[in-house]
Formats: sequence, C-alpha cells, structure tokens
Amino acid sequence: MRKILVIATILCSLAAQAMPDNVKLVGQGQFSYLFWDLYQAKLYTADGSWNDYQQSSPVVLKLTYQRNISKEDFIEATVDQWKHLQGKLSAHHKDWATQLDKLWTDVKKGDELSCVLAADGKVQFYFNDELLGDISDPAFGPAFLDIWLSEKTSAPKLRKQLLQL
Repeated sequence: MRKILVIATILCSLAAQAMPDNVKLVGQGQFSYLFWDLYQAKLYTADGSWNDYQQSSPVVLKLTYQRNISKEDFIEATVDQWKHLQGKLSAHHKDWATQLDKLWTDVKKGDELSCVLAADGKVQFYFNDELLGDISDPAFGPAFLDIWLSEKTSAPKLRKQLLQL
C-alpha cells in the first residue's frame, strides 16, 4: 500500500508540473537579428486572446531556436533587453539573471524554451517540454515577458505578430 501511495504522489507531482495544454494560440512570429533567423516565437493564453498578464493567464511563450545559442549569450541578451525597457538595471534584474543562470542551458537549433506565467505570478521554464525550474517572484513574469510584449520592446514587428495587432 505504501508503494502505491508513493507512486501516486510522484505521478501527481509530475502532472502538476506539466506544460499547460489548455491554452490557445494568440499569435506567432519570427525573430531575426541582421540576417540571422534566431527563433520562432508563439504566444498562448487561456482563451487565445490577449488582455493583460492577469486576465490572460496562463500565459505561455514558446521560443523554438533556429541557431545554437549559449546560455551566457541568452542571459546577456535578456539583461540587455531589461536595460532597454527600463533605462537601467535594478537589483531585481541582477537577482533574476542569477536565477536564470541556474535554470537555463545552452540551446541548439530545434530546441524549444517555454515560459509559463501562472495566475499566481509564478513562472516555470521548460526546455523541450521538460521542467527546468521556476521563479516565484510575481514581478518576474511580466518583466520577462515584456521583452516581447511591451510597447517599448526592441522587436515591435514580433510584438505585433504575437499579439495579432
């Protein structure tokens, strides 16, 4: 009986950490830098429309890479985008970059990195549908997703494609 309870507990914990499958596509687009195609992006929400982070949750951003990118380059680009959006880096940004360094890995062509923002503000990252870990700071999710979804994004064409504007 004890073994059955242990197995049931493990299965329940795995199910709780699975990628949401009850989301609908809002939009998708290609991100290129100069003449390199870097990744294909897809944005999903509960009902397939975008309102804001809270009303649209869960919010899922899937990036499918078209080039090999090191974890260090990806974190550096994320930090650069936070600086672009905010004009400067805060202590939060630096702390989040440290947390991302512990979660993320190098990506190769064809790999998929997904960010899932839940209604409670917790963010989970998946690498090829395997849970990497999470960041529980409720300010992180909007700050991270704003890289693509903010009106101040450095990729306005991709934002329009993701949000179907």
